[in-house]
Amino acid sequence: MPVAAASATARSEGWGMIVGILRLELLLHGPQSLKEKRGLLKKLIARLRNRFPISIAEVDHQDCWQRAGLGIVVVGVESAPIERLADRLEEEIAHSGLAETGLRHFELLHYSGVDDSGCI
Repeated sequence: MPVAAASATARSEGWGMIVGILRLELLLHGPQSLKEKRGLLKKLIARLRNRFPISIAEVDHQDCWQRAGLGIVVVGVESAPIERLADRLEEEIAHSGLAETGLRHFELLHYSGVDDSGCI
């Protein structure tokens, strides 16, 4: 079954999910030490968590004080809202004035398999 058909079937039967994975490289404005970087990232991550239904963590460049790699994940049942959310996250980071985005990788993973018993 094609992925789109599997996703439509999953939605109609209520058991499919789509995982959106966003990986962003950030150039940070202002920090002059790792301590300052961690404070800035803590503020940015808290802001994003408060405004969006996401899971987020620093996943790369932990030892560089002007760069950061963020991993962001969101789960839903349709791809369009997840894609829009990824765009809104980048806009929010840009508008924060704390960092600018560099490299970006976005991927959607479609899950639709369950056992046929209908039991959890």
